[in-house]
Amino acid sequence: QVQLVESGGGLVQPGGSLRLSCAASRSIFRFNYMGWYRQAPGKERELVARIAGDGSTNYGDSVRGRSAISRDSAKNTVYLQMSSLKPDDTAVYYCKAFGVYGDVYWGQGTQVTVSP
Repeated sequence: QVQLVESGGGLVQPGGSLRLSCAASRSIFRFNYMGWYRQAPGKERELVARIAGDGSTNYGDSVRGRSAISRDSAKNTVYLQMSSLKPDDTAVYYCKAFGVYGDVYWGQGTQVTVSP
């Protein structure tokens, strides 16, 4: 069973930045994609960013230009760097991995709160 462990969430002031980490229990190159999603109270889960095996990236409209997804294959870890944070960025952020056989894995989530 694949495990994804997120870290790096917390309380951030508006305009601040943070970096989330997602550590996988196996090589990240065994996934077609790895990505970050978020879900705010009362809202649907939405894409934040994802990175494919070839390194190509996609970003959600709400974070494009303020976020960067990256990976460290030696650490089996994917990162999400976010800046110019707004209260609307407050959500639980989830790491997701899409396996080559259609298998999907989720992390447990990490809370990000943007507040003065």
